[in-house]
Amino acid sequence: MSLLSNMSVAKRLALGFALVLLLSMGVIGVSISRLNALAAATEEMVQNPIKTERLVSDWARNLRAGITRTAAVARSSDPSLADFFAEDSKASSKSSGELQKSVEALMYLESEKKIFQEIGALRSLYLKNRDTIFALKKEGKVDEANSLLEKQFMPDANNYAAKMDELLRAQRTQVDELGRAIQANRQSSSQLLMVLGVLSVFVGGLFSWLLANSVTKPLAQASDLAKRVAAGDLTAKVPAHGKDEVGELMSSLELMQTSLSAVVNNVRRGSESVSNASAEIAQGNSDLSARTEHQASALEQTAASMEELNSTVRNNADNARQANQLALTASNVAVQGGAVVGEVVETMKGINDASRKISDIISVIDGIAFQTNILALNAAVEAARAGEQGRGFAVVASEVRSLAGRSAEAAKEIKNLISASVERVEHGTALVDKAGSTMTEVVSSIRRVTDIMGEISAASHEQSAGVAQVGEAVTSMDQATQQNAALVEQMAAAASSLRNQAHDLVQVVAVFKLTSDQTLGAGAYAASPAPRKQSPAPAAAPKADSQRPAPMAKVPLSPPAKAARQVLAAAPKTPSRPSKPGNDEDWESF
Repeated sequence: MSLLSNMSVAKRLALGFALVLLLSMGVIGVSISRLNALAAATEEMVQNPIKTERLVSDWARNLRAGITRTAAVARSSDPSLADFFAEDSKASSKSSGELQKSVEALMYLESEKKIFQEIGALRSLYLKNRDTIFALKKEGKVDEANSLLEKQFMPDANNYAAKMDELLRAQRTQVDELGRAIQANRQSSSQLLMVLGVLSVFVGGLFSWLLANSVTKPLAQASDLAKRVAAGDLTAKVPAHGKDEVGELMSSLELMQTSLSAVVNNVRRGSESVSNASAEIAQGNSDLSARTEHQASALEQTAASMEELNSTVRNNADNARQANQLALTASNVAVQGGAVVGEVVETMKGINDASRKISDIISVIDGIAFQTNILALNAAVEAARAGEQGRGFAVVASEVRSLAGRSAEAAKEIKNLISASVERVEHGTALVDKAGSTMTEVVSSIRRVTDIMGEISAASHEQSAGVAQVGEAVTSMDQATQQNAALVEQMAAAASSLRNQAHDLVQVVAVFKLTSDQTLGAGAYAASPAPRKQSPAPAAAPKADSQRPAPMAKVPLSPPAKAARQVLAAAPKTPSRPSKPGNDEDWESF
C-alpha cells in the first residue's frame, strides 16, 4: 500500500492495465503454444500414420483383388480368361509396387519394418506363384494350375494378406494412440487455460481491489476531514498520506485546516482587540473635542500669517518678472552683437582668401620671369655662336634678360609684401574668430541667465498660486475643524456599536473548536490589555498644534461625514455603554 500511495493515480491505472494486458498476453501465448502443439501432433498424425494406413489399405485391396482374380483364372475352364486378366494383373502389380515403395519410405518403427520385410518376402512369393498359375493356364495345364493354387498360392496369399492386415492394424493402433495423445493434450491445455484464466481473474481482481482501496480510502478520510472542518471542528488530526494526487489533496486539506485555525485564532484576538480599542475610542472622543478647539485658534493665526506671506510672494513675483524682461533685452542685444561679429569674421576670411590668391598670381609671374631669363640666356648663347650676324639679336636678348631680372626682383618684393599681409590678415582672422567665440559664449550665458530668470519668474508665480491654495486649505481646515466637533458625538455612538459588533463576532467565532495551545494563546492575548501611557495636560495641546505641518492640498469635507453616517446607519440600535476614563495619551496610542 505504501508503494501504491507514493505513485500517482495515472501511474497506478497504467500499472493495473499493464498487468491485465500482461496476464492476457500470457494466456494468449500459452493458448497459441498449446494450439501449435495440437496442430503439430495432428499434422504428424495426418502425414505419417494416417497416410501409411491409407496406403496399406489400398495395397491390401489390390492384394485381395489379385487373389480373387488369380483364383478365378486358375479355376476357370476358359483358357482365354488368363489373357483377359493379364493387363489388370500387371497394372495391379505396378500399383502395389508403387504403394510398397511409398509405405517403405514412411516406416520408422522397428516392429513395422520387420513386418514390412516379411510382407516383401511374401509378395515376391505371391507374384511368383501368380505368374506360374497364369503360365500353366495359358499352356492349358488346368489341373496343375489348380493344384498349385490350392497347395501353394492360397496359403502363401493368405499369409501375405494376414501380414498386410497386421501392418494395417499396427498403423491404426498408432493412429489411435496419437488421437488419444492429442485428446490428452487438448484436455491438459483446457485445464491449463482454465487455471491461467482463474489466476488472471484473481490477480486482476486483487490488484483492482488494492488500486480502488488506495484511492477510495484516502478520499473517504479526506471527505471526513472536510466534513469535520465544515462543522467547525479544527482539532481533527490529518492521517498519514502518500505522495499521489489524493496525498496532495490531504496536504491541501491540512494546509486549509491550519490556515483556518490561524484565521479563527486571529479573528478571536482581533475581536478582543477591537473591543478594547472601541472603549479607548470613546475616551479619545473627549480628547478630540478639546484638541479641536485649540486647532481652531491655531488655524486663525495661520490664516493671518498666510495673508502676509501671500503679499510678500506677490512682490517677489513682480520683481522677478521685471528682471526677466531686462534679461530678455540684454539677450537680444548680445545676439545682434554676435551677428555683427560673425559678419566681420566672414569678411576677414574673404580678405584672407584674396590675399592667398594674389600670392599665387605673384608666384606665377615670378616663374614667368625666371623662364624668360632662361630663354634670353639661351638666345644670347645662340647669338654668340652666330658671330657678327647675331650681334644685334644678342643685344636684344641682353635687354630682355635685364627686364626679366628686374621683373623677378619686383615679383619677389611684391610676394614678400603679400606674405606679410597674409600673415597679418591670418592673425586678424584668428583674433576675430576668438572674438566671435567669445561673443557666442556671452550670448549663451545671457540666454542661460534669461532662462534662469524665466524659471524664477515661473516659480514665483507658482509659489504665489501655492500660497493662495494653502490659504484656501487653511480655510477649509477651519471649516473641517468646525465639523469635527459635530462628528465627535457620532464617533462615540459608532464606537459603542463597534464594541457590540466585536462581542457578536466573538460569539460567532466561538463555534469553531481549536486546539488547547491555540485557545490558550488567544486567551492570553485577550487578557493582556493594551499599554496605556500618561498623557500631558490639555494646556500642551497648542504646542502640539504648533508642530503640526501645514496641509499641502485642499481636503474634501463631505466624505468623512457621509462615512460616519453610513456606520451609524449600519450599526444596531443598542444602548451605549459608559466609556472608561482616560487621558490624551490613550487617544494617541489608538
